[in-house]
Formats: sequence, structure tokens, C-alpha cells
Amino acid sequence: MKKVILITGSSKGIGAATAIKAASQGYSVCVNHLDDADSAKCVVEKIRHQGGSAIAVAADVSQEAEVERLFKTIDNELGTLTALVNNAGILEQITRVDQMDMARLNRIFGTNITGYFLCAREAIKRMSSKYNGAGGAIVNVSSIASRLGSAGVYVDYAASKGAIDTFTIGISQEVANENIRVNCVRPGFIYTDIHASGGEPNRVDRLKDSLPMRRGGQPDEVANPIMWLLSDEASYVTGSFIDVAGGK
Repeated sequence: MKKVILITGSSKGIGAATAIKAASQGYSVCVNHLDDADSAKCVVEKIRHQGGSAIAVAADVSQEAEVERLFKTIDNELGTLTALVNNAGILEQITRVDQMDMARLNRIFGTNITGYFLCAREAIKRMSSKYNGAGGAIVNVSSIASRLGSAGVYVDYAASKGAIDTFTIGISQEVANENIRVNCVRPGFIYTDIHASGGEPNRVDRLKDSLPMRRGGQPDEVANPIMWLLSDEASYVTGSFIDVAGGK
């Protein structure tokens, strides 16, 4: 069976590393991005240069119509989806809860929670035996912030990832007998651009000495467990979590 994967938010960082690794393992890859067409194009070109198959599709996963368009594009250009990595996520400037407005909360929750639900919904419709699908696997990318709370920094982001932890448990049980496995990876202090959007681009370097392993992680170190959870080696694993956080 042809392997087709969608990785949301995969123009950079963990998503890009996962896209390149997935292609090396025989997946046809949809590189989803919001508005960074140049970076997405670079990921696609790297995959194709290595002999893989990939397309880049711009879509805002917080918007239902755009998610539906995204999945229809995959259907038409790559084939039936067999794997989904819900990875797209945003955070905003470091602040306390008493300084957060509704617009900010809607942006955070729209992408980090609603987007995961919408993409999982469309993936299930293509994978589930209930819909005559051949099965598949989903990996949700959460964060150790769901355990730590991120007080004084971005509690809204942490709360959104807490929702994804619960979402993973619930959806994994819903589709366990429909030939779909759903698991979760929770990265910790990884060198990606997301920290800059929070106003502290050097956050990992500042905090790395507080970690048991005394270093930050690299995107490839998150991509590896994601791909393992999608693989047949994890065939009896669902509703599970892998923390990739240097022992934090």
C-alpha cells in the first residue's frame, strides 16, 4: 500500500525534520505551511533531490474550509492518506494570564486545538475501516508544557497542549478498533524558531543547564520517535506518550 503522510506546520523545525525523515522511509509527503512558502519549497526540493515525492500546500489549519481543501489536494495529488502528524502550533509573546485578551486566546486555541481536531477528523474519514479505509496512524505533537504549566510565560500555550494530551487519549480509544493508532510526542526544549515568536529566541540556551541532560534537543531527535510511532514497529502502541525533553 502506498504510504502518504501529511505533516502540518512542516516548513521548519520539527515538522520539516519529520517530513524529510518520512520521505526517506518511503512516504509521499505533504508539507503544510501557513505563509512560509519559501521554506516549504526548500523542504520539498530537498525531499525530491533525495529521490522522494513531496508537495507543499499552504493552509491555515484553524479554518475548516482550508483543512478540507488541504485534504482534497492530498487526495488528488498524492493519494489516500495513511499517516497524519498534527504538528502545527503557535505561541505568542511571553505574558501573564491577566494580560491575555480574547483575540490572543482564540488564535492559540484555534491553531493548537481546533486545527488538530479538524485534521484528525479528515484523516479518520480516509483511514478508518468504518469508512472502508485501509487504516493508518496519527501522531499528535504536544509539549512538556502540558505538564509544567508555563506559569508567567505562556499558560495559554501550555493549556492548549494539555488539551491535546486529553484529545490523544480520547481519540485513540474511539478509533482503536478501526485500524487507526493515535499517539503523542511531547517535545521539551528544542532548538526551533517557535521560541522567537514568544519573544525569547535564546530560550533553550538560557534554560538548558536546568535540564538533567544539560542540553537542548534538535528537531531530528523529535522526528525519530514520531516516525517510530507511525511505523509497524509500534503496531501495538496506541494512546501512548513519548516525552522528548532531556529528562525534564
